[in-house]
Amino acid sequence: MTETAPASAMPSRRADTAAGGDSTERLGADELAALQLERLQWALRHAYDNVPFYRQQFDAAGVHPQDCRSLADLANFPLTTKHDLRENYPFGMFAVPQEQVRRIHASSGTTGRPTVVGYTRNDLDIWADMVARSIRAAGGRPGHKVHVSYGYGLFTGGLGAHYGAERLGCTVVPASGGMTARQVQIIRDFEPEIIMITPSYMLTLIDEFRRQGIDPRDTSLCVGIFGAEPWTAEMRTEIEEATGIDAVDIYGLSEVMGPGVASECVETKDGPHIWEDHFYPEIIDPITGASLPDGEPGELVFTSLTKEALPIIRYRTRDLTRLLPGTARPGMRRMQKVTGRSDDMLILRGVNVFPTQIEELVLRAEGLSPHFQLVISRQDRMDHLTVRIEADETTTLEQRQSAPTVLTKAIKDAVGVTAEVCIVDPGTLERSVGKLQRVIDDRNG
Repeated sequence: MTETAPASAMPSRRADTAAGGDSTERLGADELAALQLERLQWALRHAYDNVPFYRQQFDAAGVHPQDCRSLADLANFPLTTKHDLRENYPFGMFAVPQEQVRRIHASSGTTGRPTVVGYTRNDLDIWADMVARSIRAAGGRPGHKVHVSYGYGLFTGGLGAHYGAERLGCTVVPASGGMTARQVQIIRDFEPEIIMITPSYMLTLIDEFRRQGIDPRDTSLCVGIFGAEPWTAEMRTEIEEATGIDAVDIYGLSEVMGPGVASECVETKDGPHIWEDHFYPEIIDPITGASLPDGEPGELVFTSLTKEALPIIRYRTRDLTRLLPGTARPGMRRMQKVTGRSDDMLILRGVNVFPTQIEELVLRAEGLSPHFQLVISRQDRMDHLTVRIEADETTTLEQRQSAPTVLTKAIKDAVGVTAEVCIVDPGTLERSVGKLQRVIDDRNG
């Protein structure tokens, strides 16, 4: 029995990323723009015709799918937020009948109702294609073994990486997160060339290698594909120097698809190239919502061009970045590496602070581990920031004594806030087995 296509069938042009990559990622600017406009017009019609939320939003804004005659016209359509998805929980944003949905994923829902996403058979095929394209851009090739340490289940990371690696022709080791000592053993025994993992959990694995007396550089791993949380250039350097691998950034979010919306190319490692044949990016002012030109920093917004089950129109990702010209894939724009989110921003005594700003300074400090935690509390009715950083086995007594003064000054100079820096014993802080929670906010406790 064959699959039943949605009534408003998407313009067909799937990529074949199996052995030699696909030609779509190397389209010229004019050809890509024409393909994007065709797909954008379809996506707007599909959303308007099949999702009551979008019909109401478009009507209220006085715009309709036929008003989109150029890519620039997309800016006239209303933005979509995570709140909108939560208000339509669980399936109110789906654009196809339930019998056409082949898989459901959802966010953790730790800050409210989870956001629920669905996929048709075609959605799953495109998702696998985009992750395969991303792995290939990172240096993966058919026949490589891929150790997947992203979590499986409702989280999109594990299964997204899994099926993308298989689509490329790789052998998948579905390790998931946790059981860190066993993961080290599996890497030693199975000898994978690639690991797909969050950067914070990679630091945990590095610690475990060393605990077992194994040099993290003495493994089969050649490439690490890191996603699911912001990480800095300093973190890349830390991981690459510790392991000898190429550390490459993959970007995605479940509301737009999952991992594989964009990926760095191993030959440049200069920010993820966005796979613009399926996801159209914009940058907006996070305060006013006004569109910003390429090169200007702001909040990243995505419109899906080919998704059937859950079309997403001008979705506010909350990720802060800017759009740049393509390099390794000249036809596809890059996004500057995301190192912060507008909803991760902390406001301390009127100063905007991002955890990654602290991370950069911690990783530059000599003789300390990369494991740190931010604790925010109230002291005398004022915000108080404590930065807890682990020492490691190489930390000298002099470094342990001098680091708090040096880092307190560095944080004040670079970030503009006064912090109390505490150096704690190795193994004190909780380790990540997936996405890491860097911040503990006790102001309401």
